[in-house]
Amino acid sequence: MPLPRFGTFSIVAADPATGEWGVAVQSRFISVGAVVPWAASRVGAVATQALANVRYGPDGIEMLRRGLGADAVVEKLTRADPKREQRQLGVVDAKGRAAAFTGKECFDWAGHVVGEGYTCQGNILVSRAVVEGMARTFESTPGDLPERLLAALAGGQKEGGDRRGMQSAALLVVREKGGYDEGSDRWVDIRVDDHPTPIEELKRVFKLYDLTLLSREDPKALVPLTGDVARSVQQELQMLGFYTGRLTATWDDATSKAFAKFLGENNFENKARDDGMAWPSVLHHLDERARAESARRTTTAPIVTNALSRGPGAAPKPEATSPPKSEPKPKGRRSK
Repeated sequence: MPLPRFGTFSIVAADPATGEWGVAVQSRFISVGAVVPWAASRVGAVATQALANVRYGPDGIEMLRRGLGADAVVEKLTRADPKREQRQLGVVDAKGRAAAFTGKECFDWAGHVVGEGYTCQGNILVSRAVVEGMARTFESTPGDLPERLLAALAGGQKEGGDRRGMQSAALLVVREKGGYDEGSDRWVDIRVDDHPTPIEELKRVFKLYDLTLLSREDPKALVPLTGDVARSVQQELQMLGFYTGRLTATWDDATSKAFAKFLGENNFENKARDDGMAWPSVLHHLDERARAESARRTTTAPIVTNALSRGPGAAPKPEATSPPKSEPKPKGRRSK
C-alpha cells in the first residue's frame, strides 16, 4: 500500500547575522511539525515534504555540519534516493545559502522559489502564487526571523495555500543556547497538530510562547524597578498573594523575593533578572493578572458596608427598654 502524500507549503530561512535558522510549515496533514522541519544552530535548516523522506532531515543536517553547502546537500540527498521524483526538499546552510528540489511526480501545483537566505516550496497548492506570496511577504516583513517566517506562512495562505484546505502548522527556529535554561538550541519550537485555522492558532501560541520563554524585547526598553514602578509592583504582588509587606516604593529584598516567586510560578524563568530591571512584557502581564484578580474579588465578594451587622450571623439587636406600665387602680365604692 503506497504511503499518503500530503500537500504542504513551507519556508526555510536563515539570519546568519543574528545566528538564527528556521522552518515554518502548513499542511492538510496531521502533525506536520513531526515530519517536515529540521534545524541546528550554526549549521542550517531543512524541510522535507511531499512523499517526505524523513531521513533527509537528520542526514541533511549532518551533511551541513560537515561543511557541505545547500546545493551540495540537495544534490547528494536526492541523487541517492530512488523515489526522488516524489520528494520535495528545501535547505539553507550555515552561510545562508539556499537550495531546493521538487520532483517531477509531485502533485500539482508543485514547485519552489529560492531567494537570498531562504527557499519557499510547496505541493498540491492552488497555484504558483502561493510560494511567490510567501517569498514576497518574507522579504517585505520587518522584524526578526520568527516574525518573518510566520508572516510568510500567512502570505502563502492568503494566495490560496494547500488546495485541499488547512489542518496543521509548525514553527522551528534555532539559535545557540536559545532553548529552555540554555540547555538546547531550540529557541522556538511550537506546533498546531489539528485545527481549522492552524496558522492563526500558531500565531496565538507563539504570542504565549514569546511572553513566557523568550526575551525578544529591545534591552533599551527595560524598566528600572524604582519609585512608582516598585510601589505598583508591590501592590500588584500583594493583590496576587506574593507580597505581604508595606508599600514602600523601594525595591528591597522582600519585594525582590516576592517578584522572583511570581516569575517562577508563572514560568518566566527565562526572563528573570538580577539587575533591578524588568522586561515590559512581564510587568504588563503582572498588571493584567492583578486587574483580573481585583475584578474577580469585586464580582464574587463585593465589599458591603456594615456587612457583619446585616447577615444571618449578625449579633442580635438588644430589645428596647421602656418604663413599666403602672397597674390601673381598682374601682372602689364611693364614700358617702
